[in-house]
Parts: sequence; structure tokens; C-alpha cells
Amino acid sequence: MLSTECGATVAVERDSHEGAHMGAESNAQNRLERRKARTRAALIQAAQAFLAAGNTTAPILEITQAADVGMGSFYNHFATKDELFGAAIADALDSYGATLDQLTAGIDDPAQLFAQGFRLSGRLHRRNPQLSRVLLHHGLNLVRSDIGLAPRALRDIEAAIQAGRFAVSDPELAMVTVAGAALCLGRLLHDQPDRDDATATDQVTEDLLRMLGVPAEEAHKICQLPLPDLSNLTHPGTAA
Repeated sequence: MLSTECGATVAVERDSHEGAHMGAESNAQNRLERRKARTRAALIQAAQAFLAAGNTTAPILEITQAADVGMGSFYNHFATKDELFGAAIADALDSYGATLDQLTAGIDDPAQLFAQGFRLSGRLHRRNPQLSRVLLHHGLNLVRSDIGLAPRALRDIEAAIQAGRFAVSDPELAMVTVAGAALCLGRLLHDQPDRDDATATDQVTEDLLRMLGVPAEEAHKICQLPLPDLSNLTHPGTAA
């Protein structure tokens, strides 16, 4: 009997020791993953700063110094500088696109949904100038991107056409006009810091609605509707 009890005690102690060991390994692995995520985020944020400045020729060493990570850490995450810049652009697009989705949730009218998205995007430029510059420097390439702002705008245009709210026959051609207006508005707001961004953005949105077939009085009314809290436009997500 005593032998059986001793054996059981030893087994329990062994299981407890093995469980503690596995728990320690799991915690160490979690810490490693968190550290890797922080390093990747630092590299992406540094790359976004270079992109915002239009500096894509900076050497990798300069980027890692800005991120405050070691040179070797770069190659643990990215094979080339172009791969890093691509990830930085994708992160910026995904972050802002997700924020737009949150700020336009619950809107049933596709014309109003389009207008609110454009009005919020126009207000981005002053509230998050770094992200704005990333988008503006690469805007022509991003118009045909399948992530970020462009596919959301095209989706809203197509929905408004199907609902009879927009009177245009080709959503992709309409998107060309909308994208051009968005990029030129952003550049104007950077070049003319004294211009009121809300007034300018709402006027451009109203003009676009009228061009897309919304009656003038209704277009004006839509652009006077209150917007949600804009604090998320200042920090619409971080690299992770």
C-alpha cells in the first residue's frame, strides 16, 4: 500500500514538473512572438516615415537605425527593402480601410455611405499627415489596389448604381474621377495649410455626388450630415 502511494506521489510530482516546464516553454515562446511582432511593427512604422517623405532610396541600415533595431533583425522579417515598403503600404491601407469601415457602419443608403467615406478620407490629410503622404506618394498605384480605400470606394459606387442612387453607366470610369478628386484634394490641403479642410472636403464630396447623379439639393443635405467621432483618424491603427 505504501509503495502504491509513493508511486502515485512521484507520478503527480513528475506530471507537475512536466506541466511547469511546458508552461515555461509556452511563456518563453509567447515572449519571443511578442518581441518579433514589436520588431516588425517598428520596421514598418519606420518605413512608413520614409515613404511619407518620398524617400525610397534610403539604405536598409538607415531604416533599421530609424526603427532602433539591429541590421540582422531586418532579414528575420523581410528579404528586401522593396518587400518592407510593400508591407508598410499595405499596413497603412489596411489600417485606414478598417477605420473607415468602423466609421461608416450602419449606413444603409449607398449614396450616403459613399459620401461619408469621402468626407472622412478628406479629413485624414490634416489629422494623420504621415499616412496621408504615404497614400499621396503612391496614389496612382493604389487606385487599382485590391486593399485599402480604392476597393471600398468602388464597392460603394457599384452599390449606389444598383440601388438607383447614382446615374452612371460605368463604375470604373466613375472611380477614375473620384480617385483623381481624392488625390488632388489631398495635395491641395497639404499645399494650402490655411484652407479649411472640412469645408473643402464637403464641397468636393457634394460636387462628386451631383456628378454621379444625385440631385443638387439632396447632395448638399447629405454633405451636411454629422460625422462620427474623428479621433480614430489621428491614429487609425498601428503596424503589428
